[in-house]
Amino acid sequence: MTSVSRPLPRLVPAEAFADVPADRLLAVLEAVTMVLTLPHRAAERVDALVVATGQGEDWRLTDAIRSWETGPALRHLLVANTDSAERTYRPLTLDRLRGLGLRRVDGVVLQAEPVTGTGRQAAWIVEQVRTLGIGSVALVVSPYHLVRVYLTVLRACDDAGLRIPMVPLPVAVAPDAPVPETGAAGYDLVAGEVSRLLRYPGQGWIATPERLRDYLRWLWSEHHPLLTGA
Repeated sequence: MTSVSRPLPRLVPAEAFADVPADRLLAVLEAVTMVLTLPHRAAERVDALVVATGQGEDWRLTDAIRSWETGPALRHLLVANTDSAERTYRPLTLDRLRGLGLRRVDGVVLQAEPVTGTGRQAAWIVEQVRTLGIGSVALVVSPYHLVRVYLTVLRACDDAGLRIPMVPLPVAVAPDAPVPETGAAGYDLVAGEVSRLLRYPGQGWIATPERLRDYLRWLWSEHHPLLTGA
């Protein structure tokens, strides 16, 4: 996996996409549509909930904890740490999660050390999935960031020779709610995510459109009951 030469900005103006070929924008739209419309109810039937923290968004944690506490069939809650350089960073501890409503601690696994970048969160997630024998996961992330997390974890799984069902579970947060780290709203951050979805496949950080299509074909053919409950 290659490194990104420099961080991309969180806020990207619309004119930054003026010269992007239509087929590349269409590939991003395809990925966003097909990932976000995977059945969210399937999260009730997975082995583990996975949270990628960041940007001071405690709502990622509170949403995951709520699902965890009301889903006794869930075996694991994996919480990936974030960058300690963030202004809103706080250590990831069980005490902090208890303050957000956590009561059931058996099966909760926290990434102890801070990490930089979604790719390093994904590598830790894949390591835990393999170590704990987890068979399926739901990714709990804010809507604007969810597709990139999904594609990053998918790429990490592919690189590790691991294939498991993954379903998206968008956090219930208003799209105009200010993100604590920057004060920007989800609406404002979409363009920056699109910029990353365009660039990161070539840098080895996220699954390519071809890999995503292959994975979704496998997911729907091999795990239809998980997705639909049928």
